[in-house]
Amino acid sequence: MAEAHQAVAFQFTITPEGIDLQLSHQALRQVYLSGLRSWKKRVTRLKNNVITGVYPASPSSWLFVVIAILATMYTRSDPSMGLIAKIQEHLPVGIQCRTVVSAVLFSTLLWFSLIFTMRLCLKQLLSYHGWMFEQHGKVSNTTKIWAAMVRIFSGRQPLLYSYQGSLPNLPVPAVKDTVKRYLESARPLMSDSEYERMTTLAKEFESSLGNRLQWYLKLKAMWASNYVSDWWEEYVYLRGRGPIMVNSNYYGMDFLYVTPTPIQAARAGNTLHACLLYRRKLNREEIKPVILNVPLCAAQCERIFNTTRIPGEETDSLIHWQDSEYVAVFHRGRYFRLWLYHAGRMLSPREIEQQIQRIMDNPSPPVPGEAKLGALTAGDRIPWAQARKEFFSSGVNKRSLDCIEKAAFFVTLDDDEQGMRGDDPAGNLDRYAKSLLHGKCYDRWFDKSFTVVVYKNGKNGLSAEHSWADAPIMAHVWEYVMTTDSFQLGYTEEGHCKGDVASSLPPPTRLTWDIPAECQERIERSLAVAQALADDVDFHVLPIQEFGKGAIKKCKISPDAFIQIALQLAYYRNRGTFSLTYEASMTRLFREGRTETVRSCTSESCAFIRALEACRHLFRTAAEKHQHLYRMAMTGGGIDRHLFCLYIVSKYLGEESPFLNKVLSETWRLSTSQTPLQQVELFDFVNHPDYTTCGGGFGPVRNIHANSQINFFFCVILTSLELISRRLWRIFWS
Repeated sequence: MAEAHQAVAFQFTITPEGIDLQLSHQALRQVYLSGLRSWKKRVTRLKNNVITGVYPASPSSWLFVVIAILATMYTRSDPSMGLIAKIQEHLPVGIQCRTVVSAVLFSTLLWFSLIFTMRLCLKQLLSYHGWMFEQHGKVSNTTKIWAAMVRIFSGRQPLLYSYQGSLPNLPVPAVKDTVKRYLESARPLMSDSEYERMTTLAKEFESSLGNRLQWYLKLKAMWASNYVSDWWEEYVYLRGRGPIMVNSNYYGMDFLYVTPTPIQAARAGNTLHACLLYRRKLNREEIKPVILNVPLCAAQCERIFNTTRIPGEETDSLIHWQDSEYVAVFHRGRYFRLWLYHAGRMLSPREIEQQIQRIMDNPSPPVPGEAKLGALTAGDRIPWAQARKEFFSSGVNKRSLDCIEKAAFFVTLDDDEQGMRGDDPAGNLDRYAKSLLHGKCYDRWFDKSFTVVVYKNGKNGLSAEHSWADAPIMAHVWEYVMTTDSFQLGYTEEGHCKGDVASSLPPPTRLTWDIPAECQERIERSLAVAQALADDVDFHVLPIQEFGKGAIKKCKISPDAFIQIALQLAYYRNRGTFSLTYEASMTRLFREGRTETVRSCTSESCAFIRALEACRHLFRTAAEKHQHLYRMAMTGGGIDRHLFCLYIVSKYLGEESPFLNKVLSETWRLSTSQTPLQQVELFDFVNHPDYTTCGGGFGPVRNIHANSQINFFFCVILTSLELISRRLWRIFWS
């Protein structure tokens, strides 16, 4: 109980002589330093809000405008064309230097007008996407002029969120264009009679109900920053009542061939410290905006840390806290609170390692129901919402649950050893990825924005919840964490973290629970649901070493298109037919954009597969078609999000559309996505070629008629993909 007493700033006892007050100076100092850190963050946030608010100008440019106006007036010229005099007339008579004050007011108004004009011009420039559709290596004069104008109207040193106010809104495509693109994507998957029937339904929808639904979408697009994202987050993610483990959450892997240290506590120390460094840069907006010729929306970065998904009976909700100074740690069935700040400063990697080791050395057993408590977050959402309301809404359970949900993120110290190792490296790699995806179904807190997993042999990885952001956001964090861990923080020769340890660090706090038998039964039921889902997943990771994206690009072919067409060929050879195929594309060129669907199975890809003997020209045509679809999706010309929103509006209006019902009932039997390396400059592949990673991935699609067959198919198709991609490469080069 020593740490509990240290946390109390003062104590008092009532005696016959009066109140005996005892102050703890150490505790008061901790309170002072914690408050000081909080106020520093507020000042930094205020400063960044000012800088971002006036972007693409700078706060110092206001002074330049004021001096310029005053200097012009000194030469007895009136740059305001009489406006300064009119402002002066409305100033109180008692104000000294009315001319100067009115000039400053005019200068400020002129400065804001210039900012508004520059931001409007930049927004119009960022709405141009012609550069995406130009042939690789050939840049038109229009694009060259556009790029020069973007540089002129962009600030010199933008912060992370500087471009947010200048990003264009996602446009609402015309109904006829979306219907036309849909019919084009559906043609290779339908017989002539099916296609004729669907064409009839599409024309009826386009000429009647579609126009009415479109009007509501345009109205929403005028009012909201993004007409898709809020509905997508709510209806696709938060209203889902099935398990989010496997079905929604995704994972990220460690370096493939290298483990920087075999010491579990040391690897956790550097990893957690690197996460805190990233969060500090994020809070200060020092992370550079991602630029893809144009800046990408950074809105999703706001909820990386201190965020939790809260279960509800009808819909879940996302809760984000401004700050959290600790993480929740799971080890051998027990939960701990680990403070990451002490005396107003961030703990060093060596100090975090020591605290992690204290947790690992703690011999206390879990209380009844505690060990598998996390299974509630892995099972169906309604039982979890009911259990949370009934057993975790008050008392010690509520305090401990609040501690987990308000943590910066979640940490799992896994007792297993994982990685590409031993006599069966391929099989061990599969088991490593599968472990990151779902673990033991109770040793992750799947509702947290992300969970850092550190294994017994020093390997690490992450599991991330999907509703708050898409995979590229978390991939950006993980790239920074991995490279900072290995190339900047480093380890001693013995494998421990570097740095000194403060002797006054209080030990991590064990969370306490009082879980009744009825709640334990519900935990077991949720675990059974999650375990059945995890057991139904067959996982196979294919590291292809013969060639990579650089060699594909030398052929002037998109690596993404190459892999997607290889997937189509693998599926066709395995099943003898083509499949409706989902690939996720991002729409972060627009404000608050998230994803759009690329329908990868096209008439061109089918033609290539059917005529593989004469494949070279057809392959290039199919790849160009896929790349065109990807660009269309990124620039707001996709199919599925528009149809999805039209469907939502129809439900609000109580209207039935056979066309929309048919489209949205189609099954995605092949679901894919890709997240390329974003921060290449952080890696040194010349001197450290082994420091590479397999990235991460999602679970297989669900709600398909025969799960066991589909999961078996995924195992088979990936093996076929490996053989076919290599064969495609040999054919293409021959």
